[in-house]
Amino acid sequence: MTSRRSFLGKTIAAGIISATSLKVTWSAEERRKLLSAGCCKKGLRIKSLVRRDDTITRYPVNGDNWHMTWAADDHQYVSLCDGYGYGDPARGKFNSRMLTIEGSATSAKFGDLVNYPFLIPGSTAPRYYNFGTLALGSHIYQFLSTFNRPAPAARADDLKSWNDFHFSGAKLIFSPDNGTTWCNQNGSTPVTWEDWSHRSRKSLAFFDEPQSSFSLLTVLQMGRNYEANRDGYVYIYAPNGTTEGTMNELVMVRAPKAQILNRESYEFFSGRQSNGGAKWSREIDARASVHTFPSGWVNKTTHPYAWQPSVAYNAPLGLYMMSTWGMGCTPDGDWFGKPSYLGIYTARNPWGPWTQIHEEEAWTPNNDPNARAYQPQIAPKWIAPDGKSFWLVWTDFQTRCPDDQKGCEPAKSFERVEAAARKMVNPEEATRFVAEAFHRIVPYYEFNTQRIDLSVV
Repeated sequence: MTSRRSFLGKTIAAGIISATSLKVTWSAEERRKLLSAGCCKKGLRIKSLVRRDDTITRYPVNGDNWHMTWAADDHQYVSLCDGYGYGDPARGKFNSRMLTIEGSATSAKFGDLVNYPFLIPGSTAPRYYNFGTLALGSHIYQFLSTFNRPAPAARADDLKSWNDFHFSGAKLIFSPDNGTTWCNQNGSTPVTWEDWSHRSRKSLAFFDEPQSSFSLLTVLQMGRNYEANRDGYVYIYAPNGTTEGTMNELVMVRAPKAQILNRESYEFFSGRQSNGGAKWSREIDARASVHTFPSGWVNKTTHPYAWQPSVAYNAPLGLYMMSTWGMGCTPDGDWFGKPSYLGIYTARNPWGPWTQIHEEEAWTPNNDPNARAYQPQIAPKWIAPDGKSFWLVWTDFQTRCPDDQKGCEPAKSFERVEAAARKMVNPEEATRFVAEAFHRIVPYYEFNTQRIDLSVV
């Protein structure tokens, strides 16, 4: 199985699949009702859910991971990794990029945050992948994950070369002015991409923590501009490690909203009190698991990548919702060998306890057995006013033979495309050539959405 990172290209020619006629927009008054005291009935619970395959919408926006936040300006800001973004012709490939989204789930319009700091993919310097994101006032905060060492050669026939290659830390950057200016955690600008020798706990928010925990960060979303929050804290989730038995453990940390940039203010969840409240500690070694996901869904090679959740507050129901996934592995432990695991959970507090309301051991959107869906994200703006539905966003890494060739190997086909592109004199022509080829080989590596209907009792 070839690495996802080796597939860095895709066309923007795919059409949008039509969705059924649904109410997916609402007025400012309806949004305010999300937070009204009368709407949040104690005791409500989600009994079950239905993934509406008839609502699947595929946007020609190339990339993956799609961590989102809902800002005061009514935009959703979305993180994009390893992709070309949107537009035809492709503008170039991005290691990490941030886009804006306007509109509903079935009529979304994407825009580029032009001043977002650029990191050239494929360089010998450490790479940083933008994941957990939060819009708060005029600020946008974002955590970017980084690896423990340079990537091995991407040789599909030598999986051992990827052993001990994993995420080991997270850099924190922020914009004080809605994405116009970007700063390092210490307030300096422009953003600096620390090289291997300059990464430390002084320059990164998390680095070489016990078991490499808190390397893949997710930020709880609580409505537009985080306005549903009442206790003044920002909550952050992460896998507790990078191996089977640790990566499927969920841990969390919190920080006062005004102290997100101050690591010394962070408090780690260390257990539940008898009354259901949470215990907190400034010591990371005191951390406790918030929830443990099923075993057997963490890959051993390429780099461990699973169980990074998406968590959003459903204000009308007064419930926290979490979607997450486990990697479908090959028999020898490589990634994307079979469909992923999908789990969706609810809780009354950010720290749980979490109750599972949906499980699929073969997550196949549109009943496609070739699906390799991953990173299910709950779009915070696209939770219905009554709380009884929401939209899930994901990427699908399934590969196909280009141009309907029979018996081809997609990885080798793409290697031939890259080799041909290197001979091209015009860089823009080469970029478009690779992107179009990738679209044929990995057609659903893009911003896919689907409505989830909830049964509430």
